[in-house]
Amino acid sequence: MVITGISASPGVAIGKAFVYGNHKEVVIEKTKIDSVEKEIKKLEDAISKSREELSALREDTLKNLGEEKAQIFDAHLLLLDDPEIKKQVCSMITNDMVNSAYALDTVTKTFVSIFEAMDDAYMKERVADIKDVYSRVTRHILGIESVDLSRVDNGAIIVAHDLTPSETATLNKDAVLGFITNIGGKTSHSAIMARTMEVPAIVGLGNITEVVKNDDLLVFDGEQGQVYINPDQSILDEFQKIKTEQENRKQELSKFKGVESVTLDNHSVKLGGNIGHLKDMDSFEANDAEAVGLYRTEFLFMDKSQMPSEQEQYEIYSSIVKRLDNKECIFRTLDIGGDKNLDYLDIGHEENPFLGYRAIRICLDDKELFKAQLRAMLRTSTQGNIGIMFPMISSVNELLEAKSILEQAKQELIAQGISVGTYKVGMMIEIPSAAIMSDILANHVDFFSIGTNDLTQYTCAVDRMNEKVAHLYDPFNPGLLRLINMVAKNGLAKGVEVAMCGSMAHDPLLVPLFVGMGLTELSMSPMHVLTTRKLVRGLNFNECKKHVEKVLELGTSEQVKEYLKTV
Repeated sequence: MVITGISASPGVAIGKAFVYGNHKEVVIEKTKIDSVEKEIKKLEDAISKSREELSALREDTLKNLGEEKAQIFDAHLLLLDDPEIKKQVCSMITNDMVNSAYALDTVTKTFVSIFEAMDDAYMKERVADIKDVYSRVTRHILGIESVDLSRVDNGAIIVAHDLTPSETATLNKDAVLGFITNIGGKTSHSAIMARTMEVPAIVGLGNITEVVKNDDLLVFDGEQGQVYINPDQSILDEFQKIKTEQENRKQELSKFKGVESVTLDNHSVKLGGNIGHLKDMDSFEANDAEAVGLYRTEFLFMDKSQMPSEQEQYEIYSSIVKRLDNKECIFRTLDIGGDKNLDYLDIGHEENPFLGYRAIRICLDDKELFKAQLRAMLRTSTQGNIGIMFPMISSVNELLEAKSILEQAKQELIAQGISVGTYKVGMMIEIPSAAIMSDILANHVDFFSIGTNDLTQYTCAVDRMNEKVAHLYDPFNPGLLRLINMVAKNGLAKGVEVAMCGSMAHDPLLVPLFVGMGLTELSMSPMHVLTTRKLVRGLNFNECKKHVEKVLELGTSEQVKEYLKTV
C-alpha cells in the first residue's frame, strides 16, 4: 500500500512503525463504584507507576542535559506526593462513591483554578506542573500508555497524528529513523524541526495512524512524499539504492566545507543556519554554517513546564554564543502563538491564531516577560557577535515600541552595573504591510530578515498548517517574489542588510533569483548549507541579476518555475 503526503524533511527511512497515540483525547466519565478500596488502590498504583516514570526521566535528563534540567522532575515528584491532593481525591471517592479518575480530575481542576487566581507569579507557574503530573496519573488509572519519545527503541519510524515542536525535539535522532503524521505542512514547525535534526519526515498523510499498525514495515523518502506500507522486496531494494546514493552525495558535499560562499564573479552570500536548541549546534557545525541566521528562542520556553527565568535564558543563550566563537547569532524574540503555544501562558482560544494574538503582540502586552528575555540577550552581547530581531512587526509604531522596551532593558542592566556590549537590531519581514513599508522601516533597523514561511502564508492567504490548501501555498507566486524584491531594494538602498530565512532560502530553483536580488544572507536548516554553497559557487552574480528582471515580468508561478529551470 502507498499513501501520499507532503514532503517535510529529506532522507530515506526504512524501519518498523511505532504508532504514537498523542491524538487520542482522554475522556473521563463519572461512574458510580461498588468498592472504595478498589478505586483507592487504582489511584495508589497509578501514582506509583508515575513515580517510577518520573524518576527514570530524571535520571535520563541528568545524564543527557545536566542537573538544572533534571530539577524539573524533582518538582514533579514532589507534586506527585502532595498529601493534600491525595487526601481530597480519596475523600471524594469515599463520600461520593465515584471512580478515581473522575475524582482526581475534579480535584486537580480545583487546584488549577486556585493557583491561576493567585497574584504570585511563581504559584501561577505551578499550574502547568500540576496538569502534567496528574494527566500522567490519570492515564495510568485509565490504562492509557504514556510514551516518552526519547526512549523509543532503535530503528523506529514514529507514526503520529501530529508532533509538537517540543515532542519533535525529544526524539532521539540516533534511534528514530524518521516520522510521518496525519496533519501538517511543509513549513509546519514539526517539519522545520525535523529538517534541523536531519530526521526524514512526511506530513499531511490524512489517516496514516489508522492505516498503519505497530511493527508494520515502512519505507519512505522524505523528498518524494510517499509512504510504502509493508512493501515487497523490489521496493525495499529500490529505496536501499536511493539511500546509498544520498549517502554518497553527502560525502561529496564534504569538500565544500571550509570554502567561501561566493559566486564565480566573486559576489559573497553568507549562508546561515537556523537553530532552536543548543543541541542543534551539532548539525550547524557539521554543515559548516557561517552564522546563526535565526535562533528560535521560543523552543526554550516550549521545552519547559514553567516560564524560564532571565538567568535560565541567559545561561542557554550564552552557551550558544560562546560555542559560535564570534560567528553572528541572530536571536528572534519570543514567537509564541499560531501553532506554538505554552501550557503555562494562557492566550485563550482563537478561531484564526495565525492572524491573532502572537509573537510581538504578546510581548508588547506583557512587557515584563519581554524585558526579561531582552535582558538575557543583552547580557550575552559582551560574549560574542549578536543581533536581536523582532518577529511579526506590521507597523512602524510596533517596531519603535519594541526598540523602546529594548532600550529600557539595556538601561536597567547598566543601572545594575551589568555590562552591555554592541549588538545589531533588526526585524522580520513576514507581513505584507511590513514589506510594503520596508523603505520606511529600514530607517530604524540594522537588518531585515525575510521570513518566507509566514510571508508566503499571508501574501497568498493560505493557512500553512492546512493540508487541504497546501497546493495554494506557492513560493513561486509572482506577487510574493515582487514583494521580496521590493524589500531587498528598499533595504539595500538604505544600507540595511537583507537576509532571508525559511524553506525558500535553499530552494535550488529560487536561490539564483535571491542572489540576483542582492540578498546578503540566506539562512536555512543547517542540513541544506553545503548543497546551497555548492550551488552558489556555480552562479554568476551579473547573470542572476538579469534573471531577476526576466522573472519579475512573468505573470504565473508556472511561468516562473519553467523559466528558472532553464537558469
